[in-house]
Amino acid sequence: MKVLALYDIHGNVDALDAVLADSSAAAPDAIVVGGDAVPGPFARAVLDRLDALSGSLYYIRGNGERETAEAAVATRPPADDDLAGVTAAVTASELGADRARALGDLPLVVKLDGVLYCHATPRADDEMVTRASTPARFAKVLAGVDAPVVIAGHTHQQDDRTVGTVRFVNAGSVGLPYEGDGAARWVWVVDGTPELRSTAYDATAAGTRMLAAEWPDERSVRGALVDPVAPGVITELFEQIARD
Repeated sequence: MKVLALYDIHGNVDALDAVLADSSAAAPDAIVVGGDAVPGPFARAVLDRLDALSGSLYYIRGNGERETAEAAVATRPPADDDLAGVTAAVTASELGADRARALGDLPLVVKLDGVLYCHATPRADDEMVTRASTPARFAKVLAGVDAPVVIAGHTHQQDDRTVGTVRFVNAGSVGLPYEGDGAARWVWVVDGTPELRSTAYDATAAGTRMLAAEWPDERSVRGALVDPVAPGVITELFEQIARD
C-alpha cells in the first residue's frame, strides 16, 4: 500500500497544490491528513481540495481542528492576545458552524497498514516532542504503543528516530514548515515504511498571499515562508515549551 501523509497544512492551499502536483506523490492508495489542516487563511479551499480527492481519505484531529470546533460553539470572542483562539475563530467563521464543529469529532489516531498516525503523540493532540527532546521523553510519550511505526507532526519539523522498538517519524509541515527554506514537507509510506520528502515551490509568494488575506498569525507565516527562521531557533523554542 502507498500512503501520502500530509500534516500541518494550516490553510496554505498553494503548498497543498504543490505537493499534490508533485510526481513523487502521485497515485497513492490512501491519503492521511494528519491534523492542523486548519486553522489557516484559506481553510475552506484546503478542505474542499482534500475532500475532492479520489481514493481513501483519512482525517486525524489536530489541536487546530479541536480549537476550531471549540470556537464554533464559543459564547464569547477570544481575547485579542489569544492568538490560537483568534485564528480558530476566524477559521470557524469562514467554514460555518456545522463544518467547523464536525472537525472536533475527528479521531485522535488512525492505524493503517500497521502504521499508527497521530497529530502530536498517540495520547494527545497538543503534546510536544522535538528534535532536541531526550530519549526518556520520547519513551514516555510512546509508552504502550504496539505499532512498529508512529507518524506524527505538530512541531512543523521533520524527524526520524527509533525509540525502543518504535520508529517515530515527524512528517513536518506542508503549509508552515520550520526548516529554513519554505519547501513543503510530507511523508510517503510504502507497505508500512515511511520516507521523508519535500516539495519546493514559491513559498515566498504563498506566504505573501496569506498575509495579504490579513491572516492574524503574521509571525508564523513570515518565519516559515517569507523570511524563514533558522530551524535550530524553532527547535529550541519548542523544546522549551515542551519542558515547561
